[in-house]
Amino acid sequence: MKSKPKAWVMSADMGYGHQRAAYPLKDIATERIINSNSDKIVSKEDKKTWIKARAFYEWISRMNEIPVLGRFLFWLFNRLQEIKPYYPFRDASTPNSSVKFLHRKIAKGFGKSLLAYVSKERAPIVSTFYIPALVADYHHLPAVYCVICDSDINRIWVAKDPKKSKINYFVPCIHAYNRLLSYGVAEKQLFLTGFPLPKENIGGESSPITKKVLARRLVNLDPQKKFLSSHKSSIKQGLGKYFIFGAKPKPITLMFVVGGAGAQSDIGFELLKSLKHKLLDNKISICIVVGTHIGLKDQFSVFIDEIGLKSRLDKNLTILAELTKKDYFAKFNEQLNKTDILWTKPSELSFYSGLGVPIIMAPPLGAQEYWNRKWLFEIGAGSDQEAPEYVSEWLFEKLNDGRLARKAWNGFLNAPRLGTYNIEKILKNHGKE
Repeated sequence: MKSKPKAWVMSADMGYGHQRAAYPLKDIATERIINSNSDKIVSKEDKKTWIKARAFYEWISRMNEIPVLGRFLFWLFNRLQEIKPYYPFRDASTPNSSVKFLHRKIAKGFGKSLLAYVSKERAPIVSTFYIPALVADYHHLPAVYCVICDSDINRIWVAKDPKKSKINYFVPCIHAYNRLLSYGVAEKQLFLTGFPLPKENIGGESSPITKKVLARRLVNLDPQKKFLSSHKSSIKQGLGKYFIFGAKPKPITLMFVVGGAGAQSDIGFELLKSLKHKLLDNKISICIVVGTHIGLKDQFSVFIDEIGLKSRLDKNLTILAELTKKDYFAKFNEQLNKTDILWTKPSELSFYSGLGVPIIMAPPLGAQEYWNRKWLFEIGAGSDQEAPEYVSEWLFEKLNDGRLARKAWNGFLNAPRLGTYNIEKILKNHGKE
């Protein structure tokens, strides 16, 4: 058996995105995936700083749901993480105020407790959050890699002086690649790998699990065969033995994902009300994903009882909730192989379109999600949600005309899916140049 490369894999407990990107890299992690803001090796002083930052992040994420004042506060915060227009393409390497502030914190010792621990074993550092990478780079540790988690990023992901920085970047798409070039990162330090997706949803570089699941999914997404009839030969060529044109469609499974800070849960309540009779008639299965927000699970359970759907729980209506993020990611990936449609804000889950799952997009929260939404439109794998209270109408219209099947196929063809394997290859070759 070929040995896996080993690395210090680091992340941050800020919502789900950065940890979701780290989870597929668990096979190469030295000891464990280290959360740079909550791991036992982090100093008390650093933890205090992180706790304040995380509390603010979760608070401001929920503010957007509060009319007028809440949305104004969220707008102000969003200005701080604003990403400048892409065109005209220009030199954007000058550090902004956020970069300068973070640089001063690092210079005063912020984050150094991480390095004292990982220095005991020489291995590359792979971080799915910018701070551990910037700290390691500031203290001149060799072999520092940073995983980009969105299709576009703020200047804060790059060191104050990019010409002196040695950070290498694993990049999910060409848009982010070019943005890093504009920030002054040397091209030799950029690797267009794709976003790291879970191996349990892929099965190897030939993607046998993805193909098998997609073959079943396409049949369910196009019960009238509007899309499949005109693309039968190309689908057969792409999916091989797994695709059977005459297979009988089954009721679709919809997965709705509540945001990491519990944002947009109101959409989940609305879609359940609208799809109540479809659930009672077994015309659809729904999985509400609340992650590690157990309190939110209780809220949905009460609501499901109130609208008369308790009898469908653990049948064609489920709530996915776990106590730990590790268990949550494992269950999420397992459920994804049974899912036909993913309804989520355009977070890091946008890249899961590469698994051949169509994305229905809830409104974006933050600048990065605006660009992820744009990217999904460009590759043809996602569409904006219509009014959630009428989902029982528009969802089945999209099914009957084959639109969702088309988006699933577009994602499979146009979105990269081998990021995890590509990252492992690069790390395995590290030091051989």
